[in-house]
Amino acid sequence: MTTFTSWAPKCLAHKSDALFARPEGMLLPSVQLGSDPNCTIFATFAGNMKQIEVVAAIIHDADGRIFATQRGYGDFKDFWEFPGGKMEPGESPEEALKREIWEELETRIVIERFIRTIEWDYPQFHLTMHCYWCRVESGQLTLKEHEAARWLSAHQLDSVNWLPADLQLLDEL
Repeated sequence: MTTFTSWAPKCLAHKSDALFARPEGMLLPSVQLGSDPNCTIFATFAGNMKQIEVVAAIIHDADGRIFATQRGYGDFKDFWEFPGGKMEPGESPEEALKREIWEELETRIVIERFIRTIEWDYPQFHLTMHCYWCRVESGQLTLKEHEAARWLSAHQLDSVNWLPADLQLLDEL
C-alpha cells in the first residue's frame, strides 16, 4: 500500500503556493501538473534546504526606469535579476548591498529605502532576499560579472525573463 505525505510546491509560472500529496519516499525535484506546459512545481523541504541570504538593489534613474542585469553564469544563466549578492557574516544588509554593487558594477549607490524581504524556494536552496530602492551616487554601472544590462521603463519590466524571486517584486515597482 502506498502512503502519501504532503509537500508544499511553488509554481514558477503562476507564482503560487499549493498543497499536494506525493507518494512516500518519492523525491522528485520538479513535476508538471495539469495541461499547462508552463506550470512546473518544485517541492520545498525546508528542513533539508540550504539557506542563502542576499541583498538586491532596485536602482532607478530620474526618468523612473529600473536597472536590470542578466546573469552570465550558473544554473540561471541568461535570466534577469536586480543586482546585488550574498551577505557576508557580520555585515548589515545595507553594508552588503553597497559592497556588492561596488564589486559588480564599480558604482556607489545611495540606499533610499527598504522595499521588502522576499522568501523564495528554489529547487536546491531557500533564498531570503532583502530589496532596497536605490539610485546611483557615482560611477558608470560597469558590468563586471553580468552578461548584459538594461534600463527598463515600467511597461518594459515584463520584457525580460526574470529570476522567480525577483519576479515577485515587479508588481510593487
